[in-house]
Amino acid sequence: MNQAVTPVPAASAASDRTAFRVLGAISFCHFLNDTMQSLLLAVYPLFKAQFHLSFGQIGLVTLTYQFTASLLQPLIGHVTDRRPQPYSLAAGMGCTLMGLLMLSVAHSFSMLLVAAAMVGTGSSIFHPESSRVARMASGGRHGLAQSIFQVGGNAGSATGPLLAAWIVLPYGQRSIAAFSSLALAAMLLLAAVGAWYRRQQRKPKAAAPRRETALPKRQVMAALAVLVALIFSKYFYLAGINNYLMFYLMHEYGVSEATAQYHLFYFLFAVAAGTLLGGPIGDRIGRRRVIWASILGIAPFALALPYASLGMSVVLLAIIGFLLASAFPAMVVYAQELLPGKVGAVSGLFFGLAFGLAGIGAAVLGQLADSHGIATVYRLCSFLPLLGLLAVFLPDLGREARR
Repeated sequence: MNQAVTPVPAASAASDRTAFRVLGAISFCHFLNDTMQSLLLAVYPLFKAQFHLSFGQIGLVTLTYQFTASLLQPLIGHVTDRRPQPYSLAAGMGCTLMGLLMLSVAHSFSMLLVAAAMVGTGSSIFHPESSRVARMASGGRHGLAQSIFQVGGNAGSATGPLLAAWIVLPYGQRSIAAFSSLALAAMLLLAAVGAWYRRQQRKPKAAAPRRETALPKRQVMAALAVLVALIFSKYFYLAGINNYLMFYLMHEYGVSEATAQYHLFYFLFAVAAGTLLGGPIGDRIGRRRVIWASILGIAPFALALPYASLGMSVVLLAIIGFLLASAFPAMVVYAQELLPGKVGAVSGLFFGLAFGLAGIGAAVLGQLADSHGIATVYRLCSFLPLLGLLAVFLPDLGREARR
C-alpha cells in the first residue's frame, strides 16, 4: 500500500503536468469577474448621493449581492461534484453581464437590489467550477494553483475602484454599461476553458487508491467549525474595510472621494499580493501554519488602525491586507484535504461562506454606522482578528498523513 502512494515520484510527475496556460486563463477570468463585481462596491458613493441611501441601505445592497452568491455556491458545488458542467462558467458570466447592464440603467433602490442579485448569481456559478478547474490544472501543486486562481480575483477587486474613479465617477451611472464588454470577453475565454475541461473529463482515468483523511469524522467536523469561525473573523473584518473604508477616510481625515478610492486600491493590491504567496507558502511550510500566522498576525496592526494618522493608515492597511489574504488559499486547500473527493462542495461552501459572511457583515456594520458612527465600527472591527487564536485547534494534516 505504501508503494502506491510514494510521495516524491508522484509529486515530480504531477508538477510536470501543471497546466499553467489553463491556470492563467481561469485566473484572468477571475480578474475580469471580480473587477466587474468590485464596481458595485466602488460606486456606492455615487449611488448613495443619487438615490439618497443610508448606510443601512448600502449594507442591504451588499447583503443582496453576497447572499445570492453565498446561497447558491455550495449547492452548485455539490451538484457539479456529481455531474460536472464545463460550460456553466460561461453561463454564469452571462448573469454578471446582465447585472451590469441593469446597474447602468437602475432608477430605483429596488432595481439596484435586483441588479446586485444578478451579479451575485453570476459569482455563485463561477467560483465553485473555476476552483475545480484550478485543481484539475494544478498537477498536484494545489496551493500554488489555488493562489494563481485567487490572485486574479483579488487583482480584479483592486482594479475595480480605480476604474470607478477614472470612468464611472466622471461619466456617471450610464458608463457602467461599458464594462459589459469585459463580461463578454470573459464568456468567450470561459467557453474555451470549458472545452478543455470537457476534454479532461473524457480522458480515461487511471485507477488510483481512494484517499481518505486520517482523522475521525468528529475531528474533521471540529476542524471545519474552526475554519468557519476563522472565515467569520476574516470576512467580517474585510466587510468593514471594503464597504466603509472610503466613508471612514472622508469622515475622519476629510479626504476627497478620489483619494479615498486610491486608499482602497492600496489595500486591495496588498490583498492580491498576499493571496498570490499564501498558497505556495502553504505548500512548503504547511497550511495550518499559514492560517495561524495570517489571521492572528494582523491583530496588532488592526488594533492600531483606528488610532493611526492618515499616512500610517496606508502602511497598516497594506500589512493587514497582505497577511489576511494569505489565509484563504491555505484554508480552501486545507478543507479540500479534510474532505477528499468533494472539491466542488468544499469550494462552494467556503466561497459561499466568504460571500455570505461579508454580506451579513456589511449589513450589520452599516446599521452600526448609522446608529453609532463609522469610527465606532472601525474600533469594534479591530478586535475580530483575535479569533485567530482558534487556529491552535486545527490538526496538523501532514503529521496525521505520516502516521
